[in-house]
Amino acid sequence: MPEPHSLLGALQYADSFFPSGSIAFSWGLETLRLDGEIASPGQVAQFLEAQLRHRWAIFDVPVLIAAMRAHGKMDRLADLDDLAEAMTLATELREGSRRAGAALLKVHAGLCTPGAAEYREAIAQRKARGHLPVVQGLLWKASGLSEEACRAVSAHTLCTGIVGAALRLSMIGHLDAQKILLQVRPMLVELLQLPAGDVEDVRAYAPHAEIAIMRHEVQDGRLFAN
Repeated sequence: MPEPHSLLGALQYADSFFPSGSIAFSWGLETLRLDGEIASPGQVAQFLEAQLRHRWAIFDVPVLIAAMRAHGKMDRLADLDDLAEAMTLATELREGSRRAGAALLKVHAGLCTPGAAEYREAIAQRKARGHLPVVQGLLWKASGLSEEACRAVSAHTLCTGIVGAALRLSMIGHLDAQKILLQVRPMLVELLQLPAGDVEDVRAYAPHAEIAIMRHEVQDGRLFAN
C-alpha cells in the first residue's frame, strides 16, 4: 500500500480536475481523425498503447525519474531540459511540452510548491526550458510523491489526455473511454514494473504520430494545439 501522503498527492495531481493544461493537446489524433486513419475505439486504444510503449516508457519516464533524483540541483534540471529539447524532433511536440510544463509550474507556484517559483524564474532568464517531464519530476518530488507514484501519475495523465482528446473529437463515447483505459491497463502495469532506464539512453519512436503532429499546424479549423 503506498504511503498515504504520496497516494493522496497522486490522486490529486492525476485528477482531470487538476488544471495541468494538457487538454490543449491531441498528440496527432486530430490529424489522424481527419485523414480517416483512426476512427474506432479499438484504433484509439492501439494509438494510446503505441504512445505509452514507444515514447512515454523510453523517453518521459527516464527524464522524469532523473529530474526527481536531481531535486534541488538546478544545473542538472537544466541539463535534462536541454536533453529533452534535443531529443524531441517535432517543433510542435517541443513547444507543447514547454507549454504544458509552464502551465504546471504556474499552478504549483500558486500552490507555493517548493522550487516552482525558482524554476519559473530560471525559464524566464533562459537558463532552463521547462519541458513537461522535467517539471513533473521537480514538482512532484517537492510535493512528497514517491517515484512509483510519479510514474503512475505521469502515465495516467497521458492516458486520460489522449482518451479525452478522442472523446472531444467525437471518435469515442464516455463508456468507450473507460473501456480503453481498462484495455491498456495490463500493458501499463507491465511498463510501470520495468526499471526507469538510464536517461542517457532516452529515445522515442512514434513516427506516424509525429508526422501527424507536424502536419497539424497547416490544417484549418483546429480544435487542439497539436
